[in-house]
Amino acid sequence: MTTQTDGLAASTSFDSGIVPRTSSPEVVEMSWFAPICSDDFEFLGVPDSHLKSSWAHTSKIALEAERQGFNNMLCPSSYQVGQDTLTFAAGLAPQLKKMSLLAAIRCGEVHPAMLARTLASLDHMLEGRLTVNIISSDLPGETLDSKTRYAKSREVCQILRQCWTQEQIDFQGEFYKLNLPTNPCKPYQQNGGPLLYFGGLSPDALDLCARECDVFLMWPETEDRLRSHMQEMTRRAETYGRRVDFGLRVHMIVRETEAEARAAAQRLVSKLDDDKGNEIRSRALDSKSFGVAKQAEMRTIADDEGFAEEFLWTGVGRARSGCGCALVGTPDQIVGKLNRYISMGIRSFVLSGYPHFDECGLVGKYILPRFRRGKLAELQNRIPATPPNTPLGAGVRK
Repeated sequence: MTTQTDGLAASTSFDSGIVPRTSSPEVVEMSWFAPICSDDFEFLGVPDSHLKSSWAHTSKIALEAERQGFNNMLCPSSYQVGQDTLTFAAGLAPQLKKMSLLAAIRCGEVHPAMLARTLASLDHMLEGRLTVNIISSDLPGETLDSKTRYAKSREVCQILRQCWTQEQIDFQGEFYKLNLPTNPCKPYQQNGGPLLYFGGLSPDALDLCARECDVFLMWPETEDRLRSHMQEMTRRAETYGRRVDFGLRVHMIVRETEAEARAAAQRLVSKLDDDKGNEIRSRALDSKSFGVAKQAEMRTIADDEGFAEEFLWTGVGRARSGCGCALVGTPDQIVGKLNRYISMGIRSFVLSGYPHFDECGLVGKYILPRFRRGKLAELQNRIPATPPNTPLGAGVRK
């Protein structure tokens, strides 16, 4: 773990009604973002061929993120021009030495037992550095009502857990009925397998995360709104006898002076045509989700420069579905804001910025050295010190 210089000291106190699984804020997980789904720009809404989602470009960003000291990297999933998530992660895995990958999966695209096997194979390739972002999204060409979609996703999560913790899958659900051995699905990680991250704010989404997932990953809103979501998730998880950790996905614009940071933010949207922005937002599979509506709401409460609260700028959401806000400011200002989030109970951050390679270097220079960083999977003893006795690890071949 990297030495912290001026992040928060160890403490077990947090905001009333918020109880993260990882109680101490001494170590936080810092992740970067792989723009593999046509999401890298110098000017939002203006396609640039040298920033397209090619293997050459996106793998370069990943290797730079590892060099800068990020703990993890979100590899998103979307049915638009770009790379398949698990294919990208598998290609990248042998090149990484320390950084984990947070691979997004859309529940229902792959038979759950075969998905568990795929993820177990990838986990062995990464030597336990795989985390999984559960997405309960409509498949391309399919439309399910919210309740059905989340019920199906819940069954997928339950089957993954059985695959990773039991000797036999014994599952009789509404969508899946399975009775299979789990040897082909045994992951490198122990004590539950790869951590499941999840984001969503509808009642069914909150219930899925509270019951089945390990990290509740939020998009940026005002501190009061984030606090309310975290309190609700704590309450729901406790009804199932569980605790989850909290994460925040947010863009970054960090510069040496506040004037430079604000100028960089305005430059990013200086060539944006609103019709083009609407087109980019609407083509995403999650464009009509409850969480996306909340991001749009943030723009309605922002001031004339697009700030919804101090240092929280909503301009990115003008041309992006999903995470639509950025932290904008000096290193001291952004570190202070991150520390406020940490004191609320947030233990994991998924950061990004435009262009992603350039901003990765700036965040690595100005922000990362000021925190003690580590992986949530390490804190939860998921990653063994030596290869486990699994069929793809140190186990005896039968």
